[in-house]
Formats: sequence, structure tokens, C-alpha cells
Amino acid sequence: MMHDPATSTFRRADTGSRRADTGSRRADTGAVLLALTFPTLVTWLYFVVLADHAAAVQQVAYGVGKTLQFAFPAVWVLAWQRRRLRPTWPRTRGLAESVGFGLFVLAAMLVLYHVWLEPAGYLAASREEIRRKVLGFGLDSPLKYIGLGVFYALGHSLLEEYYWRWFVFGQLRELLRLWPAILVSSFGFMAHHVIVLSTFFGWQSPATWLFSLAVAVGGIAWAWIYQRSQSLYGPWLSHLFVDAGIFAIGYEMVKDLLAG
Repeated sequence: MMHDPATSTFRRADTGSRRADTGSRRADTGAVLLALTFPTLVTWLYFVVLADHAAAVQQVAYGVGKTLQFAFPAVWVLAWQRRRLRPTWPRTRGLAESVGFGLFVLAAMLVLYHVWLEPAGYLAASREEIRRKVLGFGLDSPLKYIGLGVFYALGHSLLEEYYWRWFVFGQLRELLRLWPAILVSSFGFMAHHVIVLSTFFGWQSPATWLFSLAVAVGGIAWAWIYQRSQSLYGPWLSHLFVDAGIFAIGYEMVKDLLAG
């Protein structure tokens, strides 16, 4: 995947002399601000505004929003910054931390769900909303649910790492010091998850904010690993484990709905 000290894991190579003038810096800052906020706006649209609309409407809004989101970084780097994207080969650096972190989070999620959240009935209030959202996305069979889970674990996690670590964090590294860039990108990554979690648990629920902070911690870990390894392979692999765990728990909560 791409590599560059600022926007890694596709290599960004300058093609010509791009001046670091005030106008360019202002435009890049605007692009980062747009990238930080757009996923939250899209999530609010199809999770809140279109919640009671037909499944087809939700799916179209989701597809259009995600297409615009994931196309923007490449278009900006290629068309505005006039840089070339060059793939890199996997590196071993950072893989151990990535796998270890991903497996730790996966194990913690499963233990938390099976030992505490489910036996205590803590998720009972959110179960109906989760089931409604599953049907809203047209997931009415185990095969469809598993197919979406595989896509999210393998494909969507890669796209999110490309978006949040390669582009947002990478662009912020050109504007800010390391830790401010890590924190801003990670809390931006958290923001749209707050809307998702509030839909399931409610704005007043401690679970919404606890799990949202856990997302931010994940973003911090992945940005740090990315900065250290200069590769998206490690964060992607770690993210993959976490998304697989989310869909495994989700399946436990809706499997009776999918079976019938």
C-alpha cells in the first residue's frame, strides 16, 4: 500500500514544484476539515434522517455517501496536489503491534459481550434498534449478513485506513506536530461512530460514550502504528480483527431474525 512520511501507504511523489505558499496551505487545511466532517454528515443522513425510509433509499444514500468519501482523498492528492500514488510492499515493522492490538481488542469485545453485557441484559434496550437497522440495510438472511461482514472486515476497513490514516492523518502531519495530528484525526474518526452508537444506545447512555472513546483509542493506536511503520498493512490488519468481532457480536444479537 501507500507510503510517504506525511500521507503514507500509497507513496506520494511530487510531480513538479508545488509551492508551499499560503494559498496551498489554506486549501489543504480546508480539504482536511472537509474530510474530518463529511463522514459524520453522511452517517447522520442515513442513520438519522433516513431512518424511517425504505431500505432502498437508505442503501442509495449510503452508497453515494461512501463513494464520495472514499474518492475524495485520491482526487485531491492527484488533481490538486499533483502527486503520484505508488503502491508499496508489506513490511514487517509494526505488524506485531498491529496483530497484538487487534487480537486484544477482539478478545476484550467477545469477553465483555458474553460475560457481562449479554448476561446482564445491558444490550436489551438496543437490540430492537439494531434489528431494525439490519433490516433497513436489506440483511434478511445469514448469507447476506455474513457477506456484508466479510466486506466490512476485508474491504471497508482498508478503505477507512486509507481515508483516516493515509489521508486525514497524513495531511494533518503536514500542518501539525505528530501528537496533535494523531489526536485530531482519531477524534474525527470517532465522531461518526458517536452517531451510530447513539442510534443503538441513546445519547444519554454511558455505553455510547464509552464505546466512542474506545473507537478514538483505536484510531490513536492505528495512527501511531502507521506513523511508525509508514504502511497501512498493519493498521488494516488490526482494524480487520476489530470489525470481524463487531459483526460476530452483531450476528449473535440478530441471528434469530436472520433465520426466520
